[in-house]
Amino acid sequence: MPAERIAMHNIKELLRLKYDCALSHERIARALSISKGVVAKYVKAAEASGVSWAELAAADEARLRALLGGTPRPRGTAVGYRMPDLAGVHQGLKRKNVTLALLWEEYVQATAGPTYQYSRFCDLYRDFAKGLKRSMRQVHRAGEKLFIDYAGDTVPIVDAETGEISRAQIFVAVLGASNYTFACATATQSQADWLGALGRALRFIGGVPELIVPDNTRSMVGEPDRYAPQLQRTTAEFAQHYGVAILPARPYKPQDKSKVEVGVQIVQRWILARLRHRRFFSLAELDVAIAELLEDLNARPFQRLPGNRRSAFETLDQPALRALPATPFQFAQWKKAKPNIDYHVEFDGHYYSVPHALVGQVLELRVTLSSIECFAGGRRVAVHARSHRRGAFSTLTEHMPASHQAHRQWSPSKLIAWGATVGPHTERVVAFQLERMPHPEQGYRACLGLMRLARQYGNTRLEAAATRAVALGAMRYKNLASMLKTGLDRAPLPASAPQQAELALPDAHANLRGAHYYH
Repeated sequence: MPAERIAMHNIKELLRLKYDCALSHERIARALSISKGVVAKYVKAAEASGVSWAELAAADEARLRALLGGTPRPRGTAVGYRMPDLAGVHQGLKRKNVTLALLWEEYVQATAGPTYQYSRFCDLYRDFAKGLKRSMRQVHRAGEKLFIDYAGDTVPIVDAETGEISRAQIFVAVLGASNYTFACATATQSQADWLGALGRALRFIGGVPELIVPDNTRSMVGEPDRYAPQLQRTTAEFAQHYGVAILPARPYKPQDKSKVEVGVQIVQRWILARLRHRRFFSLAELDVAIAELLEDLNARPFQRLPGNRRSAFETLDQPALRALPATPFQFAQWKKAKPNIDYHVEFDGHYYSVPHALVGQVLELRVTLSSIECFAGGRRVAVHARSHRRGAFSTLTEHMPASHQAHRQWSPSKLIAWGATVGPHTERVVAFQLERMPHPEQGYRACLGLMRLARQYGNTRLEAAATRAVALGAMRYKNLASMLKTGLDRAPLPASAPQQAELALPDAHANLRGAHYYH
C-alpha cells in the first residue's frame, strides 16, 4: 500500500505494533502490507513529536495528523514550486564536505517563492540519479580516486625495416569525479610499463589524487587478496614516492572500477576505432595520434550533465589534487642474490662487489637504469654504477679483505714492467703467472711473492733463478722459491740450458697472451 494512501487507523496500528508489541520494522511492514520505509517514516515522526504512545493512541485523526505532520506529499512535482538544478546538485556532491543538506539550504536561499522541503528535495535528486548511467550514479569526491586499466583492444605497430608486426597495449586512466580521461600506448603490460604509464597519467592531470585503483594484475600486486592485497615492492615504492594510496579492485568485482571500465569502452570507441585504418611504425607515432583524439574526447559535452570532462576536471578534480613531487619516479627492479666466495654478486652477466663479510648471505639488489644498490637486512651496504660489460667486474677496495687490498694497487702491465727491471727472464716468469690463470688478477698473489723474493735474496739471484726456471720449464712461484732457498740458482746450468732459455715459454699455445699483451 503506497504511503500516501495509508488510513489514519492503520497508522495507529503501525505504532501499536511498534510500541505495544515491539515488532521489528520488517514484521510490521509484512503485517500491514506496506514498505519498511513507510514504517520507519512514521515511527520517526512519532519520536520527533515528543508525545508518548498513550497520547497518540487516544488522539483523534485530526490531532494525530497534526502531531505526525500529515501524510506524505505526492511524488509528483508541486505546482508553483521551482525545480532545483538536479544536474548541478549531482556535480556539487562530488566536492569535498558538500552534502545534500547544504545544497538544499543553498537552493532555498537562492529561490524566490515556495521551495521543496528537504525530504522532497532528496527524493527528487534520487529519482534523477537513478536515470543516470550506472557508473555515473556513484558519487566520487573531487580529487579522490584515479581508476586505471588496460584496454582489451590493441593497435598493430609495423617495424619499418623488417615488416614485423607487434601489438601496442593501450593504458587508460579516468578520474572519478570529473571522468577526465587519459590514454597512452605501451609496448607491454609489464610492471615497468604499468608504472611508467601511470606516471605519465599523473603528469597529464598535473597532480596526485588520494587513491589509485588498478586491477588485480600481477604486475602491480604481489599477492592478490580480496581483503588485504599485497603490492609488489616497486609498486609500493611508487606509491610512497607520490604520497598516494594504491588500493587494487577486489577480484571479480568489476563495480569497484566501473569508471575505468566505461572509460576503456569510450577510448576504444572514440579513439581506437578512428585509428583503425591508419598504420603506425612506432609507439611515439601512435601516442601522438592518441593525444590528438584525447583532446576531442575530453571536450565532448556530457549528455545528462552540464559541461564536459575538461570543464568538470578544471572545476572539480584539479583544485583538489595534491602537487606532484619535484622529480619523477625512477623505476627500480628488485632481485635476490648471494655473493660468491669472491664477494661479488652477479646481475645481467656483470659482477659487483659487496663487503667480503657478507659472503654466503642472501642480499637484495635494487637495479635502476643507472645504478645497482645492494641491501642486507634493509640496510644499503654497496652501490655501483650499472655496467653492461658481461663478464667484467666492478670492485671497490673497501669491500676486499685486507690481504686482497694489497693487490689493488697493481695491474698486469705494472707487474710485468717491474719484472723487466729485474731482468728479461724475471719478466717472462711474471707474465707466466698472469697468463696461466683464467683471470689476470688471480696471478697477482704469485707476482707479489716474487717481489718478496727479490727483497729477500736480491734482484741478481732472482734473475738467476728465473733463468734456470725458464730453461727447465719450472716457472711457478714455488719452483723459484725452492731454488733460492737451496742455493740452486748459483749452480751452473747444464750445457744445453742456455739454448733452452732462449726458447718460447713451455707449453706455448695459441691461447697464451704473451707479455706484450699487457703493455
